[in-house]
Amino acid sequence: MTLITTPFDSRTTAAEVLAGLDLAGRRMVVTGGASGLGTETVRALAGAGAQVVVATRDPALAKPLLDEFPAVTAAELDLADLRSVRAFVRDWRGPLHSLVANAGVMMLPERRLSAQGWEMQLAVNYLGHFALIHGLHDALRAAGTARVVTVSSGAQRLQPVDFADPQFERRPYDPMVAYAQSKTADALLAVGVSRRWAEDGVTANSCEPGWIHTNLQRHLDPATMRAFGAMDEDGNLLTPDYYKTPAQGASTSVLLAASPLLEGVTGRYFEDNRESAPIDGGPEFTMTGVARWATDPVAADELWDYALPFLGS
Repeated sequence: MTLITTPFDSRTTAAEVLAGLDLAGRRMVVTGGASGLGTETVRALAGAGAQVVVATRDPALAKPLLDEFPAVTAAELDLADLRSVRAFVRDWRGPLHSLVANAGVMMLPERRLSAQGWEMQLAVNYLGHFALIHGLHDALRAAGTARVVTVSSGAQRLQPVDFADPQFERRPYDPMVAYAQSKTADALLAVGVSRRWAEDGVTANSCEPGWIHTNLQRHLDPATMRAFGAMDEDGNLLTPDYYKTPAQGASTSVLLAASPLLEGVTGRYFEDNRESAPIDGGPEFTMTGVARWATDPVAADELWDYALPFLGS
């Protein structure tokens, strides 16, 4: 299979990806859109004319975006609680052209559980988005052609989903393993959607934004930040050459959400505005590529079936 490339690269900003496009009349949702990568995703989509709903735990945090763009609104959404997800779905009216599953939590130092009893990283990063996308299926279908984007991470290269113990009920909890598993799950979510809803006109792809300073790293301790090359011995933040700005990190998300270059493309994984090459994942860190376990259709179906019974909880 030939990998998809575009004229854009790792330094392209989200606004540059959408330059010259008119997204007027397109309705979009960005989870976690009130900060970091989400804000830059919203800013680029709204700047091209889209109507964007910022789905966030605290809608008040989206006020600067609402002041900047008349077509931007905000709605409460707590992905850690499926009751909140159901309320968001109930309130939705009309078609939905793009859903960017951007919100996430990273490397919680201790095992925590969601309202429905899931390990918190898997609950927020995967289950909440699964419930949201599943609940908005009719709205996506009503758009005629719609796109789902799941924001994964290079951490997917480190760990597959452990179906024997996904909630760390028996194995020791490890913050990075839990995060990596949840990001693999995000990639598999896009594969699952693409396998089920193509006939409804819904495509789904996943991506990784790259290395960026955002609030996502708020739970990382100094030793981990130093290991990433992002902090010196005195606790000062560093920005290595391979780091991006938030506007650059959001570019692949908006490429998948709105660019005509990706029309009809589904079930694939992207980084730096191009499709990633498949690799054998493992504990040894690598900078690029998508682990084969993160796009495995069998694993995607198993994860879908595992999560489905929880939608009523």
